Amino acid sequence: MRHRVFGKQLCVKEDHRRAMLRNLAAGLFEHGQIETTIPKAKAVQPFVEQLITMAKRSGLASRRMIEARINDRAVFAWVADPNTKDEKKNLHDLWELPAADSIEFNRYGELRKSPRLVQHLMTKVAPLFAERAGGYTRIIKLDKRRVGDQTDLCVLQLVGKEEGPQVSGRRSNRRRTADKRTAYAADLRKKGTEKPAEKAE
Repeated sequence: MRHRVFGKQLCVKEDHRRAMLRNLAAGLFEHGQIETTIPKAKAVQPFVEQLITMAKRSGLASRRMIEARINDRAVFAWVADPNTKDEKKNLHDLWELPAADSIEFNRYGELRKSPRLVQHLMTKVAPLFAERAGGYTRIIKLDKRRVGDQTDLCVLQLVGKEEGPQVSGRRSNRRRTADKRTAYAADLRKKGTEKPAEKAE
């Protein structure tokens, strides 16, 4: 019997599982989407949506509740020092870069100061879903498997960024066909408006 046992165990101990869910949620808030396995995505999805709902009630109590559930770390740590030659490009980033004065590097190129995760969640992520009652994330299954155990992979992403980068990195056939239809219809409309003008001349 499963007395007071809630959620998936994910074959790890309680502390490991809690830390893993916190890190997955932090990565999702920082990058807008993460690639993980389907069981992990299903396990972290309600945790993420609860955090966003708390962040929407912007207040000191909400901030403290969020800080108790997630590690408040520096976000945008992947931004490379502009003084170095190999500046890292994050192609799947869904947020604009913070102001230059909010990020500092030391003389070795290590990050000294950066915006905090809880602040980023309450000021950037929560306002995206101000008019939405729930369902802030979606799970998209991928057509590839993880090397090693060949488990199915998926992308967990925040909704509302559909115009962002493609999940697979390439355009789908359905999107290509829809673009051709749109271009063809635009050409027909353009030709239809030009013919009366030619007759009038």
